Amino acid sequence: MLSAIPSAIGQVPASIDTLPPNAPVKRLSLSAGEMDVHLLGPDKPATKHFCAYDGEPFKIFRFERGTRLAVDFKNNLPDPTTVHWHGIRGPYLSDGVAPLTQDVIQPGGTFAYNVPLPDAGFYFFHPHCDETGQVGRGLFSLLIVDDAEERKVKFDAECFVVVKDWRLGDDGQWIAMSTDEGASTAGTFGTVRATNGSVTPPRVEVPAYGDARVRVIIADSTRVIDLGTDHDDAALIAVDGQALLPPQVLDNLPDGIWRMGPAMRADLQVRMPGPGEEVKIFDYRTSEPYLLTTLVAVDKGLKKTAFKPKALPASIAPMPDLAKTLPLEYLVQVSAGATIVSPPLPADDPLSKALVDSLCVGQKTHWAISRDSWSTDEALRLPPPLSQLATGSSYVVTCTNVTKHVHPMHLHGHVFKVLSSSKKKTMPQYLADTVLVEPNESVQFAFKAASGNWVFHCHILEHMDTGLMGWFRIA
Repeated sequence: MLSAIPSAIGQVPASIDTLPPNAPVKRLSLSAGEMDVHLLGPDKPATKHFCAYDGEPFKIFRFERGTRLAVDFKNNLPDPTTVHWHGIRGPYLSDGVAPLTQDVIQPGGTFAYNVPLPDAGFYFFHPHCDETGQVGRGLFSLLIVDDAEERKVKFDAECFVVVKDWRLGDDGQWIAMSTDEGASTAGTFGTVRATNGSVTPPRVEVPAYGDARVRVIIADSTRVIDLGTDHDDAALIAVDGQALLPPQVLDNLPDGIWRMGPAMRADLQVRMPGPGEEVKIFDYRTSEPYLLTTLVAVDKGLKKTAFKPKALPASIAPMPDLAKTLPLEYLVQVSAGATIVSPPLPADDPLSKALVDSLCVGQKTHWAISRDSWSTDEALRLPPPLSQLATGSSYVVTCTNVTKHVHPMHLHGHVFKVLSSSKKKTMPQYLADTVLVEPNESVQFAFKAASGNWVFHCHILEHMDTGLMGWFRIA
């Protein structure tokens, strides 16, 4: 595996586990493959070559915090792939980023992932190779990490809202997942909107006067939403799986919504009205509010009580020492083609061959972080690290977006604290692994550095595929 990675990547940092050696182990057999799915409805043509883990679209996995997953992965796809455990703090050699942390897994190939689960919360996993194509065709699964302390916070129902659009023609078959126009602007949007895989918004029964825990994920490659409800008694209680303390009533947030982009998750607490009444969950970032899910109150004998947001247990992820931080500053910007800081690799460089063989690079370069871009077909390169950091030290990143488009920026292997925004002055501080950076906005977030080679990239997948990714070496 790593021994096959060319030495041009440089010194290999220690790959640190995040659970003790005696942590309980759960062995998991996992496969990725293709199937036919009726995405446009049961009476419409089946969409061929849908991608899924274990043959089940949007499969939900649940495990206890403190468990170590020993994952035996098999690639039954016709193309290379990897698995990235999004938001999980684990050893970087199981992070799934080819060719930085592993070789790609060829068709028919296998790979053993060590996936410790040190934190409770809402996560997911997906490929980190040809993400635009494979995630675009459905290849991701949800991962819930439960915890005994969190179970003490009682809810009367739980439901999932998976925002994922489809790039389909009238015949129900896939059309191009990426276009030059989309990749160089806001992304190539789906032709069909869907929630939980269905073009018909779900209706979910919840006990009247009860509390529903609504777990929302943007699994789409491009779409940004303004999450909100038509109901006063709703609160944001977690972001990216991490408790928001104190929880925030939605109506008290700017514009009464929570803005989310690709890969971002949010947990809402919704207090239901009386029997027969409904609560509608909307995306308000459209000319007309788009209905995501309807919660229907059914009589289960509960009594009406005053609404009070529930506080989840505080995150136990390592927190930065804000009194002893070091500053880092990066620009998210448009790239002038392949004329960027780091030169292309010579054709005979072994890393150049590794990048070509990985099939994990886009065709053209459109984006950069501080004037440098990730590899694309037109300019094969592994850029130098954005910074070389010290394990255990605390850093404050100022990320400034000087483009005309929004960018959800994701840092692998860490939980960070979002401190401030140059635009959202009343935004609460919160923990996350992905933060939305608006045009002409600077966002500050802080993290405690964990050993490894970790990528930092935009989660609008076409942006990442066309250059908007960098990496940190932490040792």
